Amino acid sequence: MYNPFEAFIGLRYVKARRRSHFISFISLISMLGIAIGILALITVLSVMNGFEKELTSRILGMASHATVVENDNSVSDWQTIAATLGRQDGIVGAAPYFRTEGMLVREKRVHGVVMRGILPEYEKKVSLIGEKMQSGQFTELKSGGFGMIIGSESARNLRVSVGDMITLIAPQAGGTSGGTIAGILPRLKRFTIVGIFEAGMREFDSGLALVHLDDALKLFKKDKPSGLRLKTSDVMQAPRLSREAMQAIPGRYGVIDWTQRHVNLFKALKTEKMVMFIILTLIIAVAAFNIISTLVMVVTDKQADIAVLRTLGASPNSIMKIFIIQGMVIGITGTTLGVIGGVWLAGNIDAIVSSAESLFQAKLMSPDVYYISELPSDLHWRDVTLTAVVAFLFTVLATIYPAWRAAQTQPAEALRHE
Repeated sequence: MYNPFEAFIGLRYVKARRRSHFISFISLISMLGIAIGILALITVLSVMNGFEKELTSRILGMASHATVVENDNSVSDWQTIAATLGRQDGIVGAAPYFRTEGMLVREKRVHGVVMRGILPEYEKKVSLIGEKMQSGQFTELKSGGFGMIIGSESARNLRVSVGDMITLIAPQAGGTSGGTIAGILPRLKRFTIVGIFEAGMREFDSGLALVHLDDALKLFKKDKPSGLRLKTSDVMQAPRLSREAMQAIPGRYGVIDWTQRHVNLFKALKTEKMVMFIILTLIIAVAAFNIISTLVMVVTDKQADIAVLRTLGASPNSIMKIFIIQGMVIGITGTTLGVIGGVWLAGNIDAIVSSAESLFQAKLMSPDVYYISELPSDLHWRDVTLTAVVAFLFTVLATIYPAWRAAQTQPAEALRHE
């Protein structure tokens, strides 16, 4: 426990006295350095959390939470399996799909896509494609109509709109015969554009084309879909929920969840967040090292005071506590200011950026370049707590050496030249 006089003297040293204005100025700079470092770290982590959340929502608005496939990349009797899975806890919906790759051709323009055959009445249970339509109607995908819905980027590259005809070239043999004497011939089919969607992710806007499942199976002479797309009640628990639900169907089926399909993207985001945390933590560390220089100067300036206190009976431990208290006051004040400023800035970053863009008539993140044109922020109190704790530990560590040096002061030596 600290004695009252230790706290009193430590707090008194924080303020300027006579010749100590420069030292107090350095103390102020140390406080501001810690505050700015914490503010920057909290804001950056919140923005990165916001980008991760936005990317997750956009990806899972089009992709499934989990996918069920059989050993031969198809699913037999999918209606029974979908009904069985739909009765399991945590499974919101199941929809069949057929997947292949191909090229869309319009006059002299060619664009590669992944073609997905779907049933619109089932697909709306597992994705938000119906809410992402830019033009046309999702319900216009009808069996036998050979209609197609493409992304906005694909439509822009091919210069097509709703009602235009487009040719699909699939580099696969039609049927099971294996081809002709000239080799395997690609399958060609004319489709009508019945809708254009915009998901906000280039992966889908530029690389996905949707057709009716019956048309896809008929075109490629298949009798069963490639698999089932699942939607769970909690996207973050999708791996567990999907695997628990799979226990209700035979073991020849496998399940792949969204974390496995997009593992590289989310690993990269987590790695980037960790690197940014380390880099910005160094700013706090540099500010904390300023506390060392501040306290060393204070110790040098207060040699006579320390000697008098030792002469009056103060122990070396009491001298250490005085300077530890001084350093901690600087650190705690800077940490408090940084946390308050960081929480406020993280909560208002989007409005601040919008105001700056209006003032300077410039777009920070142009929608022509970035699919996420706003600056999202998602404040996690866990990050705030971790940042504050790390800053406080740096502050405590920074006080140890100057306080120990003060405790080693010998009264006779300090007073010899006074």
